[in-house]
Amino acid sequence: MDMRSPGAKSPYRIFSRGEWAKLRADTPMTLSEAEVEQLRSVDDPVDLREVEQIYLPISRLLALYVEATQGLYNATRAFLNTNGAKVPYIIGIGGSVAVGKSTTARLLQALLARWPNTPKVDLVTTDGFLLPNAVLEEEGLMQRKGFPESYDLPALLGFMSDIKAGKRRVSAPVYSHLTYDVVPGGEVVVDRPDILILEGLNVLQAGTARSGKAMPFVSDFFDFSVYIDAEEALIHDWYVHRFLHLRETAFRDPQSYFQRYAALPASDALQLAEGLWDRINLPNLRDNILPTRGRASLVLRKAADHRVEEVALRKL
Repeated sequence: MDMRSPGAKSPYRIFSRGEWAKLRADTPMTLSEAEVEQLRSVDDPVDLREVEQIYLPISRLLALYVEATQGLYNATRAFLNTNGAKVPYIIGIGGSVAVGKSTTARLLQALLARWPNTPKVDLVTTDGFLLPNAVLEEEGLMQRKGFPESYDLPALLGFMSDIKAGKRRVSAPVYSHLTYDVVPGGEVVVDRPDILILEGLNVLQAGTARSGKAMPFVSDFFDFSVYIDAEEALIHDWYVHRFLHLRETAFRDPQSYFQRYAALPASDALQLAEGLWDRINLPNLRDNILPTRGRASLVLRKAADHRVEEVALRKL
């Protein structure tokens, strides 16, 4: 079902860019243009106007949701006469490669942290839960990197369970996009934030253990979720353009896993990018990522200029 089609059967309420922008109400702008530029990813044209029209209303909605959830938690605690640990509000952000998940996550983290009650907002990416390259190579999964089976799902579910239980100092592994691998011994520590943002390709997907047994969904732990959406052809163009841009910049770093591609002739680099898209990223999008779109609380639909043209909010 196309969530953009109006009608009583749609689980979403659809907003044009202009309609959504009005929902900012009197929410103050707390980021500068320079800060937005620092937070956006390579080749992502998001600017202050985009933040005002799209991300400020989202932060306002989330602030209201967090407040309501905290009120419900306090009411339950009072009813049970308990003093349970603080439980973070968890936001999941998913979507294909090159659609702007990282930019969205960083912008929302910055905006939410600057609300008047100054909540503590942490951000973790699921990249750290990818199996190390050595394991992927051993199991013949390097060409499936980013697919559900390439993640240490039990570790990710354990991390989410500990976070939702309100445990102190829960650690998550760290991933390096420079070396294209999990950092040995690296970790980021999450210590009871008010809000945790989890960003990744397959965060909305059902879970299956490597043994083949059914497992809980990562999204079972989410209080709210965002899916970044765009036409397949647009994502393809953004991915290829980003790859060619990185070939001229980050790939030239001697420490880069992709350093060997930096010296490729332009035609060969383009062919390589197209091959990676066709073999890995397109099948992952079609088979694993796009089917999860309908599970999101909020869907941001992007146009050719990479800006959000439509917002779909799940009806309560």
